[in-house]
Amino acid sequence: MIDIQAIGPDDWKSWSELRLAALEEAPSAFGSQLADWVDAPEERWRERLSAPGAYQVIATIDGTPAGMAGGFPDDDHAELVSMWVAPAGRGKGVGNALMTAVEDWARGIGATVLKLSVVPGNDPAHNLYLRHGYVDTDEPGDLMADGVTRELVMLKHL
Repeated sequence: MIDIQAIGPDDWKSWSELRLAALEEAPSAFGSQLADWVDAPEERWRERLSAPGAYQVIATIDGTPAGMAGGFPDDDHAELVSMWVAPAGRGKGVGNALMTAVEDWARGIGATVLKLSVVPGNDPAHNLYLRHGYVDTDEPGDLMADGVTRELVMLKHL
């Protein structure tokens, strides 16, 4: 059974373990790099989970951590960030559960648009987002660590 738990600064240890696993397993999927976080002090992890208005969740399957995602409010929309499903959780509905949780949060804060960014070539993630009704935009995404690749920005009207 998939369980989605909203977390905060006091859950920094659980979140840090998942985040480091994500950065190690999928280094090209995120704007951050493992080296940026591997030696981060507790205070930095707590600060990341203390952003005003943010929503962070961890997914577990039968008590085993299986994924994570976050939502951040922006001026005219909300943004889905830090989405990752552990290899053991893939194909089991974890991605769908995380997407639904963040979309429900975004609607709850009154957002009418939810945006996200995905690395070109990350077809499993891109396809998940398409299945959830997101569309590609022409908006330029952030530059990745390679200094060449830009993230693909997608959005969904809620």
